[in-house]
Amino acid sequence: MSLFSYHLVKLPFFDAMKGIFSNPIAKNTKGLIHSEYMTAMTLGAPILSSSRILLGQVAVFMQWENESALENYLKEDRFGRRLAKAWHVRLSFIREWGKFSGFEIPKHRAQPESSNAPVVAVTIARMKPLALPRFIHWGRPVEKLVRDHPGTVLSLASINFPNTVSTFSIWKTEKEMTDMVHGHSAVERPQRHSAAMKERERKNFHYEFTTLRFKPLAEFGEWKGKSNFIPPT
Repeated sequence: MSLFSYHLVKLPFFDAMKGIFSNPIAKNTKGLIHSEYMTAMTLGAPILSSSRILLGQVAVFMQWENESALENYLKEDRFGRRLAKAWHVRLSFIREWGKFSGFEIPKHRAQPESSNAPVVAVTIARMKPLALPRFIHWGRPVEKLVRDHPGTVLSLASINFPNTVSTFSIWKTEKEMTDMVHGHSAVERPQRHSAAMKERERKNFHYEFTTLRFKPLAEFGEWKGKSNFIPPT
């Protein structure tokens, strides 16, 4: 059964820069369906600031034919062994909105135990360069909403130059995430996400875009000295 994984790893500066120009993940990796290698970013940070793009912090989003393929990669591949020493979460697909090439959306969909179970959300898009100013205008308020939301346990953005952008967030419950999406959260300016989605529908920011929702299966390692981000069910 298809499995997704999301990895966060700190790399030496030179290695991280090299990865931007030469992806260390071979496309012919056995059992790998698709991967996206990205540089981590701070949600909501000013665009022109050192805190925005976190060189040396790498996010990798991957889809595998099965869990054995992931296990073998983490044990046998040079870069995979580096990922094995970092943090990652294994994910079972629940739902998709939009389309994004490369990933193969499974026919089988996991079911959360309840609306109070934790979920993981990943958005990924290929930007239209001329739409970047509009995207920043509408997107940064949404980034701050997700970053500061009491329902998120871990959240970040990432980029793969020149035009791939993504977000990753772990939510305490599916209900808190869907309330945020529809503007029902008990926070300041709760409509930021729904307003941005209306603007995207009016005039798209992207060539392709998807939001993927997952059931977290298992978590491994530490990120910035912390572990056990997935809330117990």
